[in-house]
Amino acid sequence: MTGKLDLDPALVARARELARRAGQPVVDLARSHTTVSVERAVLRLAGVTGADPDGIPWVNRLVDAVVADTGLGHGVTLPVFDALAREQITDVTLLAQKAAAGSVRFQQPTGKAATAARKAARKAVAAGVRQIDRRRAERDRLVKRYGDPKQRPWIYLIVATGDIYEDIPQAQAAARAGADVIAVIRSTGQSLLDYVPEGATREGFAGTYATQENFRLMRAALDESSRELGRYVRLTNYASGLCMPEMAALAGLERLDMMLNDSMYGILFRDINPIRTFVDQRFSRQVHARAGIIINTGEDNYLTTADAVDEAHTVTVSQLLNEYFAHEAGLADWQLGLGHAFEINPDLPESFRLELAHALLARELFPDAPLKWMPPTKHMTGDVFRGNLLDGFFNLVGTMTGQGILLVGMMTEAVVTPWLSDRDIALQNVRYVLGAAGGLHEDFVPAPGGFIQQRANRVLGEAVDLLERIGDQSLLTAIAEGTFGIMKRPADRGKGLDGVAKHEADYYNPASDLLEEGLTR
Repeated sequence: MTGKLDLDPALVARARELARRAGQPVVDLARSHTTVSVERAVLRLAGVTGADPDGIPWVNRLVDAVVADTGLGHGVTLPVFDALAREQITDVTLLAQKAAAGSVRFQQPTGKAATAARKAARKAVAAGVRQIDRRRAERDRLVKRYGDPKQRPWIYLIVATGDIYEDIPQAQAAARAGADVIAVIRSTGQSLLDYVPEGATREGFAGTYATQENFRLMRAALDESSRELGRYVRLTNYASGLCMPEMAALAGLERLDMMLNDSMYGILFRDINPIRTFVDQRFSRQVHARAGIIINTGEDNYLTTADAVDEAHTVTVSQLLNEYFAHEAGLADWQLGLGHAFEINPDLPESFRLELAHALLARELFPDAPLKWMPPTKHMTGDVFRGNLLDGFFNLVGTMTGQGILLVGMMTEAVVTPWLSDRDIALQNVRYVLGAAGGLHEDFVPAPGGFIQQRANRVLGEAVDLLERIGDQSLLTAIAEGTFGIMKRPADRGKGLDGVAKHEADYYNPASDLLEEGLTR
């Protein structure tokens, strides 16, 4: 079967094999290194909670203390659980407080002490993993009880005022107006914080801080909306930046449903060290796989910095790499919200046909993935009438090509943070298009050998050529040379590199073992 685009199956298979070849060295790198955020995520699963009077999480204080005494390359769980036994205490958060006060020293245990610490660490972390399992089962029960939205794509709407207590009524209003997925965008710059803020927050900047308490509050509010509306309303946040693994763990513990989790976004657009990112990304995706969370990837961002026509093939390459990395970490196809966007200059002749070709190519390359289709932003001018029309064309492409997740475009993009009234008008636009043309993907078939087929096949061919070149050098080299989004990010630079370490021979991480083995104890 070659589908509507008459893609060459051998070329598609070649593209996937080249993506595997390009991605495997990165997986090997991730398997042999750890980061401070991976280790903090493990301790969060083991039960460390809270923050000191200055707002620094106890888990940061504990990891910092262990690393100061034993280094990072062994992992932190054995020194932590060895110290618990020596101090004769059972509360790991209390140990963190003692460590912060300088009253505990850490060592890498050996012999019987190491065996005992390993057993205790696995038991404690397994309790956190089982909590994630319970939250996933809870989601399954609620979806069965309330049902999923009747239509696809799911309507995805961003809500973020900076104040979680303002976000909640706005999110509930959006759900009543037709939104199926509520995304709480993060406060500006949070991805560069090397800690997760604690508690409910009321002062974000162009977004609301991602914290465990904010996750809990919004999840509870949307559960109320699910009961009211008779359909399960999903919640999205971010597992990206310097705390990617911790965000993933907290999302699993609080039953979030989707998380923005891209393999290269933080590297390209936040200048986070590539090695740090790839190590953190693999662990976070293992957690997402276990939690039944759908990831959203960030290929749409490339087209805000690079030309959406000339660089369309880089989106396809990144999607193929994201698919490989996700499968390797245990994610299933239904969890792959691979990203792409409606970002071609609307003044370009045949721009709509080009957008159709690109969107349909993604749909046919990843037939079982709930692709995340992103609205126009780069060429929004402040003309709200033109913007609303562009969003209507975007919505039409979404339904013509069978996208899975449709982010609602705003006519006030690049003008203001959207008002509730803006969101209502934008949702009206989506509802009209889906209502009038929701089944159009069943009828839409490009002309054989025509413009759309030719364009899609050309982009696929360019993607294969690029993957060939990446395979001849390396993915890290390609990123350093500005292949994606024209951002040059060398592997020996970037934020967070000092929080990376190669595994020592005795490295131990009970969370990775449990997640890879699929075990609960």
